[in-house]
Amino acid sequence: MNKVTSKSEMITCRKAFAFSIALLFLSLGIIKAQNNSTSPADSLNKALANAKNDSTRIILLIELSKEYQFEDFATAKLRAEEATSLAEQLNLSWAKEKAYKQQSYLASIRGDFLTALKFDKARLPLAMASQDSVLIANAYNYLGNEYVSLGEYDEAYYYFTQSFRISRAINDSLQTAIAIHNVGTVFKEMGQYDIALDHIKLAQTISERVGDLDGLAYTYLEIGDIYLRSNKYKEAEEALMKSLEVTRQRDIDILEPEIVSRIARLYFRKGDYDIANSYYDTVEFLHSKTQNEYGLAESILGKGRVNLRQKNFNDALNLILEALNIAKRINARTLEIECYRALSTLYEERADYKSALTYTKQAKVLQDSLFSQDMVQKIFQDQLRLQTESKDLQIAALNENQAKQASELNRQSFLKNILVVVVALSVILLFTVYRSGQRRIRINKLLIEHQNEIKKRSLELEQLNQVKDKFFSVISHDLRSPINALSGILDLMAKKQISPDELPKLTQELQLQFNHTKNLINNLLDWTLLQMDKLRIQSVKVDLRAMVDDNFELLSSLHLKDIKLTNEIQPGTYAYADLNMINLIFRNLILNGIKFTDHGGEIKIGVETNNDQLTVWVKDNGVGISEEVQKILFEKTSGYSTRGTANEKGTGLGLILCKEFVERNGGRIWLESEPGKGSVFYFTVSKFNEPAFA
Repeated sequence: MNKVTSKSEMITCRKAFAFSIALLFLSLGIIKAQNNSTSPADSLNKALANAKNDSTRIILLIELSKEYQFEDFATAKLRAEEATSLAEQLNLSWAKEKAYKQQSYLASIRGDFLTALKFDKARLPLAMASQDSVLIANAYNYLGNEYVSLGEYDEAYYYFTQSFRISRAINDSLQTAIAIHNVGTVFKEMGQYDIALDHIKLAQTISERVGDLDGLAYTYLEIGDIYLRSNKYKEAEEALMKSLEVTRQRDIDILEPEIVSRIARLYFRKGDYDIANSYYDTVEFLHSKTQNEYGLAESILGKGRVNLRQKNFNDALNLILEALNIAKRINARTLEIECYRALSTLYEERADYKSALTYTKQAKVLQDSLFSQDMVQKIFQDQLRLQTESKDLQIAALNENQAKQASELNRQSFLKNILVVVVALSVILLFTVYRSGQRRIRINKLLIEHQNEIKKRSLELEQLNQVKDKFFSVISHDLRSPINALSGILDLMAKKQISPDELPKLTQELQLQFNHTKNLINNLLDWTLLQMDKLRIQSVKVDLRAMVDDNFELLSSLHLKDIKLTNEIQPGTYAYADLNMINLIFRNLILNGIKFTDHGGEIKIGVETNNDQLTVWVKDNGVGISEEVQKILFEKTSGYSTRGTANEKGTGLGLILCKEFVERNGGRIWLESEPGKGSVFYFTVSKFNEPAFA
């Protein structure tokens, strides 16, 4: 089988249009963002549904076609046709080139080489217009492959040699190896096995040098086929099995049916007809997945030959005629010749020599039309020119390398002389300034250390001053408010100016004031200890569900608001962090949600697992937070606070503490919110992993 494209070859397409490559990266970025459990096809379909422009749609349609081409051929063909239609409608040259290439590839794996040839001919002018030598060489290779499959070897040889010349001119070793390999397949089909082996082994050497692992699978297949045609069955089997092994390792789906077909033919030649039949069944199944009529006809013909050897003449005749009809329909002339020869042998076995002679003549006429003397001479003349060009290129490259080496030697000699002078002067200069320079370095180092120490002290003093200002501001206002309220209520009670009906309401109000004060004092103390670096992290196994349940129970007992509290954390979810810090984070985030959620609202808490990390979320359906406030919400010096839905007060310390404690435990905290739609606070914490015992 000819080398058309491989995973390694895709690396050489680095010079494709910048716009199309950018779009391809965009589409791949969309795909990678999907869930890891989603199949590539599903991810591509989702990206296609969300595509914002036609260029992206074309790229995604082509990628989808490639994804389906060996699994769901009908869908692959449909996606390629959609990409082609859209590219032609928009008249985008780069898009038409890619779409035609995929259409040709699909037609080729189906065995419809005339259709493949049509798209390749439409693609070639687009590749030339792009002035991209890699694309042009690749387009020539595609055309050559279609002509080989159609039995037009002079045309195939022309396009392969064109690809070779372009690839050599741009020093593209991979495309050069592909072109040389394909030239070898032409000589194989012409029966020139020694010349074919020389080309294919040269291509193998280049493939190994550039790391083209896919190319080795193609090389072993062609070597095995040559040995098979030369009746060297042991060598053929060894090469074919190597090709099959590499093909399955590299997931080269298009190549496997060809290899299995050659193995079936090998066992047929050796007389192991049952094994040959089983391999032909496998080939037929593989080709049916891609609706490859050429491959199906080839496997049907193989089974017909097996039946012929087993003297099942009627079954053999039906199978061979079926293969012949397909070969005629798809214009597969080399396969048609094989069918005529098989029919000639069948009628000869049945002693119908007249019919046998008729089919022999038909095979001969078709053979002569494909392998005319003029065509063979033309190919060999071109081959001589190709060898001459190769040698000229090698000589030119050698002379160029020698010239470069001589120039480099002269340049190095000149640089060495300059370097000697510069070094001598530098030594003298450095010697004179060395001692003063060393002293200056020491002085500068001391100054820098002193400046850094001053900056550090200044920053510490500034932070301590901010702590002091915040602390006294809170004491002067928020701590005084509930005490004044209590004092006023007690004074009214002493004067008996509070009725029994008013007492429960005042008691509830006083309870809320003291709950706020208690939380405020706790937060202030924790924050002060944190700023003074007195808190130490003591990481332990933390049951997150149990901790949330405890906080919900505590806060529900305070009867702050009629808000539904929902714990969606799964049982058995454990974090590895400081117990008290995580508890404070939960308490502040829940209180924050209660504060800004109306009566009848809901607060939910859940956890998502990402490898060794847990992402905890606290969601409310409250008033939401504007983008401006979100930017300063966690800043130490902002102290932003606003009243809640029930006029609850705050200091802004709660969320600052949450950020400090989350970061102390190696995580991060953020939020998502829109005004009027509620808020979701997220923070990450390490997952607890049970220690492994030997």
